[in-house]
Amino acid sequence: MPRHPDTPERVLVLEAALSQAQWLGWKRRAAPPASEAQLELVHSARHVRGIRELCESGGGEIDADTYVGEASYRAALHAAGGACAMTAALLAGESALGFCGVRPAGHHAERDRAMGFCLFDNVAVAAEYAIRELAIERVFVLDWDVHHGNGTAEIFRDREDVLFASIHQSGLYPGSGALDDVGTGAGAGYTLNLPVPAGSEGELWLSLLEHVVLPVAREFAPELILISAGFDAHRADPLAGCRLETEDFAAMARHARDLAATLDVPIGAVLEGGYAPAVLAECTIATLAALAGRDAAPASMPQSPLSTHAAAQFARYWPL
Repeated sequence: MPRHPDTPERVLVLEAALSQAQWLGWKRRAAPPASEAQLELVHSARHVRGIRELCESGGGEIDADTYVGEASYRAALHAAGGACAMTAALLAGESALGFCGVRPAGHHAERDRAMGFCLFDNVAVAAEYAIRELAIERVFVLDWDVHHGNGTAEIFRDREDVLFASIHQSGLYPGSGALDDVGTGAGAGYTLNLPVPAGSEGELWLSLLEHVVLPVAREFAPELILISAGFDAHRADPLAGCRLETEDFAAMARHARDLAATLDVPIGAVLEGGYAPAVLAECTIATLAALAGRDAAPASMPQSPLSTHAAAQFARYWPL
């Protein structure tokens, strides 16, 4: 059987690189475990119990991509708990910026289903925790993982208090995230799905961010920005076909940082995918440096045909 791409090496290599970079001067904190009550803000009690009991029994296969062992439930608790703790610290004013370098990732996990290496949706848990327990009204979730964040999209699809934007490779796992899927009911227009073709480079991603995502996010006026920070759109990643460079992630981070500064709100990133460990570490460090830095965001990108088409789609809901 081939080696599974989501190994502990991903985080171990990242931690070693951050240590060598002296943690970029950031304060390092341990990720506490989430409570089951926190998980149940977005997941059913049956789902939480099922993952716990499967791990306690020694683990096994959930689907063809997703496996758990005895320690997986504990790891997943700390991943979701770290995202919640970061969110609490941001909203308490302890910092304007945070990052959770955790695994397993979360953005594929739906309310009642673990999938795509994900057990619980860390970013969704943190966003709902911010709204339900920390008394804010609007959260913006930006997902730049190369795979569509179907779990986050489904959890918030009928909501108008969470704006979800996902730039992802079209036709890739999990096969969701079409441009015309904009949410439902009260949430119509609050899901921005922006699929791009295989082979897409950073210029296209930045054009979509600049001409579609950022104008909508500014109008939405969130009180918190959370990034599902996957780095598997990098040209060196083995699981996808986009061609971003490390600097493209830094450029997206600068745009997100400037949005947060304009709105005077905190911003936090939670690690998602990225399956070439050395590249994952390189991209993460570049992203964190950009989020914390003062370098200017890239000059205006041309409005690509895809961003023009997407803007027309969302102009029904937002002034674009």
